[in-house]
Amino acid sequence: MDTSASPPHYQANPQIAIGIAVDLFISKKGGGLMFADASGNLVFRVDPQSNKSTLPHRRRVLFDSLGTPVITMDRNTKGSWQGFRGTDSEEKDLVFRVERTLNTLSTSEFEGFLVGENWEDSKSDFKMKGCPFQRSCTIWKGNSILAQTSLMYKLGIQKIFVPRCRFRVTIFPGFVDHALIVALIVIFFDGRKLWI
Repeated sequence: MDTSASPPHYQANPQIAIGIAVDLFISKKGGGLMFADASGNLVFRVDPQSNKSTLPHRRRVLFDSLGTPVITMDRNTKGSWQGFRGTDSEEKDLVFRVERTLNTLSTSEFEGFLVGENWEDSKSDFKMKGCPFQRSCTIWKGNSILAQTSLMYKLGIQKIFVPRCRFRVTIFPGFVDHALIVALIVIFFDGRKLWI
């Protein structure tokens, strides 16, 4: 049986049990984004975009901890995005597309479509909604929350300042495609103060 044609399985950490929530901690470093686990180990990263790009659209590449490109996100001129497996932007490697449905000063909303599910249908597979300034984004499918971002706060007698460029994403149980969630978070916050 030839398994070389099957798509790669994206999972942040295969040792993590499916029944528990996973936190990834997001920080900005050198114009890029780093996603680390609770122990501080790098899980994913997105490098800063090159100003020398000749592409007519914005491109972001999500790398795993070994530096392997996992998902390439291309933004077209109308603000919608497409996600491709690896670094190729070919139709055969297309994983998802995302369209912005609302963009105000306080709220952004997106609808997403996965290849092979409702691709030709107008019904979205997942939705994202939140306030980029507050670093809040909720991703859900139907009535189930897949992931949620939040600012980090330190409780206790000492008040420690946590900069706004450091926050967390919680991936809830039952959804193991951590790379897809991270790619969606990158898209949601792209072009905001987070990248400056």
